[in-house]
Amino acid sequence: MSLRIVFMGTPDFAVPTLMEIVGHGHEVVAVYSQPPRPAGRGMAERRSPVHEKADGLGLPVLTPLSFRDPDTCRTFADLDADVAVVVAYGLLLPQAALDAPRDGCLNLHASLLPRWRGAAPINRAIMAGDAETGVMVMRMEAGLDTGPVAMAERVAIGAETTAGDLHDRLAVLGADLMVRALAALSRGGLSFTPQAVEGATYARKLDKAETRIDWNLPAAVVSAHVRGLSPFPGAWFEADLGKGPERVKVLRIAAGEGTGVAGTLLSPEGDVACGESAVRLVSVQRAGSKPMAFSDFLRGARLAPGQSFAG
Repeated sequence: MSLRIVFMGTPDFAVPTLMEIVGHGHEVVAVYSQPPRPAGRGMAERRSPVHEKADGLGLPVLTPLSFRDPDTCRTFADLDADVAVVVAYGLLLPQAALDAPRDGCLNLHASLLPRWRGAAPINRAIMAGDAETGVMVMRMEAGLDTGPVAMAERVAIGAETTAGDLHDRLAVLGADLMVRALAALSRGGLSFTPQAVEGATYARKLDKAETRIDWNLPAAVVSAHVRGLSPFPGAWFEADLGKGPERVKVLRIAAGEGTGVAGTLLSPEGDVACGESAVRLVSVQRAGSKPMAFSDFLRGARLAPGQSFAG
């Protein structure tokens, strides 16, 4: 049974869900996305990935700055939707908006709630060293990611999994989960379970101040930190590459070999000593350059084992 749906999302993560909803024959009466923002070297206004995709599908797009304006809420309610599907939209919805669709608002959240409520659940799960995470479909309420959960899928976090890897996997898995939830909703068979009271954590927004690598930490912590920030905003270290200190992002990292003073390059293979054990730099990126294998990076940099990245 086809549902009348308002879709609300902004980044790449939300695009697969929009595509699945359209592909399963639901009627998307409107798409909400955050307004175009200045981006790139020319700072020209750029539409969000969801906005771009919706335009390509011929769907009407609305981009209000917020839902504080009563007229915005009235326009939303006048769409007469069965349900709103919200995926990383980025704007708070007041109770009037949450109550407007006949079956409320369903949110796709990229964590195993109540763990990692908030803005950066994928990154924080990896940075914390979690062994698994997942996606959940929940009914939205006034609290931040506190609503009851209908369906979930779990995935393991591998020893070398980056936030980018996990993002792409959960985006596809979440899209499938949401259309299954909508199918159950259309049959009147979607039930909800309140979230547990214990175990709630908050995935605060990423801060550039936390992106520098601290080599004094154990290798496992350094690895989790790097992987949780890859590819964006990227964890980094400084090194003298022949023209003074330069910032180098680490995009791929693995378990290393050897020991030494924390922050010391131990081998041409990219092993770097940590406070405990070592990591191996697999892929890095200099400012203004493309990502490259560490072996290629080493050929263009005046580095040798024994050099310190501690800075």
